[in-house]
Amino acid sequence: MDARTIATGIASTRLERYREAERALWFRYGLAPAERFVDVGRPPGRIRVLEVGLGDPVLFVHGLLGPDAWAPLVRELRGFRCLVLDRPGWGFSSPIDYAGTSYGSLVADVLRGALDGLGVERAHLVGGSGGTLWTLRFAAADPSRVRSVTLIGAGPVHADTALPSWLRLMASPLGAMMIRRTSVKMLRSLLRSAGHGASLDDGRIADELIAWRLAASRETDAMPSERAMLREALVSWPRGRWRENVLFDDAELRTIANPTLYIHAEADAVGPIALARRIVDLLPRAELHAVEGASHEPWLEEPAGIAERIAEFLRAA
Repeated sequence: MDARTIATGIASTRLERYREAERALWFRYGLAPAERFVDVGRPPGRIRVLEVGLGDPVLFVHGLLGPDAWAPLVRELRGFRCLVLDRPGWGFSSPIDYAGTSYGSLVADVLRGALDGLGVERAHLVGGSGGTLWTLRFAAADPSRVRSVTLIGAGPVHADTALPSWLRLMASPLGAMMIRRTSVKMLRSLLRSAGHGASLDDGRIADELIAWRLAASRETDAMPSERAMLREALVSWPRGRWRENVLFDDAELRTIANPTLYIHAEADAVGPIALARRIVDLLPRAELHAVEGASHEPWLEEPAGIAERIAEFLRAA
């Protein structure tokens, strides 16, 4: 048996371990999503989408926590066709090269290609954390394809957004070592730092979610892909700042006329609600839904309540 065959077998085993952890997480919430693969032409790649439910299409774009963390929210969002995207390099989506291109145009092309491949002309968009930038960039680039935008949690939207220290560390040379040593302890520590300590202690954040997220770090190339995106397109190193023209300025936000709902915890540890209010004031058709507490991904704490608010907004939009 040659080295190439051995390497292929090892990669296949790792992905199967990841798939098992993913199935267990969705099973925890009583769901068995259908799997779809679509080819996008610009930038060339293959995107995996998990599909749950029937109704108006809703495309979910995740942040650093990862795609399957949407499971608790998807279970509660009934009456919609929920399309959970693996961003490039995550799960079973192929990686892409972010270097030397306009980040805003690139992410808009990825989402446009995903909708084209799914046969969806217009969709509601839901972006969490880092996914907020993706959804707004697509709305700015191709508003006719976007029925509405829901943003959840502090994300890299406005140019005044502070770069979180852990993202700066991830983009640094030490970041390569950090992502190779992901552990349950590290994941739980990151969730606590994002305001989810109480939910970890009382079991609202399921063990299956932690196990799946650990598998994503250990068995797939998700984190190396995420770090490459940070270094190539988002964070200027060694300056440790957001790159110019990646985030929105006031004038750009004023041009996005799609109905927008911003769900933001009042004490989100990742970013202040004051900036969320400013973003909502700049967007022509936006509203803010403030959530008590400090949880960065509030649907992990109260999925039914967050789903009810989103469903109300989507039906009105």
